[in-house]
Amino acid sequence: MKNYFLSILFIGALVLVGFTIKPKTEKEINWLTITEAYKLNQKEPRKIFVDVYTNWCGWCKKMDKETFSDPEVVEMVNESFYAVKLNAENTEPITMAGDTTTAQMIARSMGVTGYPTIVYIKEDFKTIQPVPGYQNAKKFKDTLEKILQWE
Repeated sequence: MKNYFLSILFIGALVLVGFTIKPKTEKEINWLTITEAYKLNQKEPRKIFVDVYTNWCGWCKKMDKETFSDPEVVEMVNESFYAVKLNAENTEPITMAGDTTTAQMIARSMGVTGYPTIVYIKEDFKTIQPVPGYQNAKKFKDTLEKILQWE
């Protein structure tokens, strides 16, 4: 009888856990390193957006949580852009196109002065424009649509 009671209790706990754990079904942005985006762009040119962030930036985390998880943003980015995450304080060497640099130096060269900043880059790897500050999903989608029209 005691084993029967424990079995029922165990099954009940499993059922309860099954209802409280949500499987991860949402799609995510396919984040790349700057080097990966550069290599992919050589084979299949696309516009690139670089999310320049720091680990301590609260607004960067808010964009990750709210803007970059929006299903419409995820779909638009994955279909039309190469998305890069770039930690502006990282000083580890990055080799790209025969040159060695760091994420910190790349962020500076793109004119980033605050975080978060999204830097848009053309297919030829020339900067279109850095856009500083937090953007909600609607504003970010509007900007992405404008960047796609950029020649």
